[in-house]
Amino acid sequence: METTPHSEEKTVTIENYLDSHYIHRSNWLRAAVLGANDGILSVSSLAVGVAAASLTREPIMLATVAGLVAGALSMAAGEYVSVSSQTDTEKADIEREKHELQEMPEEELNILTQIYEKRGLKKETARQVAIELTEKDALAAHMRDELGINEISQANPIQAAIASGAAFTAGGVLPLIVVLFAPVKGMEYWLYGFTIVFLIILGTMAAKTGGSSIAKAILRITVWGTIAMGLSALVGYIFGVRV
Repeated sequence: METTPHSEEKTVTIENYLDSHYIHRSNWLRAAVLGANDGILSVSSLAVGVAAASLTREPIMLATVAGLVAGALSMAAGEYVSVSSQTDTEKADIEREKHELQEMPEEELNILTQIYEKRGLKKETARQVAIELTEKDALAAHMRDELGINEISQANPIQAAIASGAAFTAGGVLPLIVVLFAPVKGMEYWLYGFTIVFLIILGTMAAKTGGSSIAKAILRITVWGTIAMGLSALVGYIFGVRV
């Protein structure tokens, strides 16, 4: 018996289906984009401010390298502490939910039923769904539907810290390269021009990866980048001592 192309059906699993959605990238993408954007913008702004008040390359280089190192470490540490706090809160809620499931299972079943009713199920259907999910894994059902905690949203402190620190370093190296090779005279303008280009590339990549609007990402990142560097240059011009 010959097999026609139509008789061969591809098996689509729930894992494959979910992997096609952008929300699965939200945790690491947020940390990576934030880190890279902060690396480019903060290091560039620092370099622009010093360049506006300096006649030699050395002070600009020193400030840029110091900003890059300190910023990467600060970004990684800050992200780790922030996400760890979120994880601690999630763990506390999970422990409380375990206790409630042991002490008052009927009340918890009613809560689950009400949640499904509010989502549009009939009372009888909602009750049956709640019972079946509770029998399979009560804690998982309450984590997902009552607490809003799932595999996608659950925080990972180490992953976020590494992504932020590495992304900040990758972003911060770009203005450092400009500082190394651009002419000292008018360096603030070179930095501004290249930084805007870097930010546009980052915004485009982030938008494509996350499936969002490229135009909005570019506009947002360019406007705020211009404001940050403009204010930094202004501070350098006003308060800087030419060295």
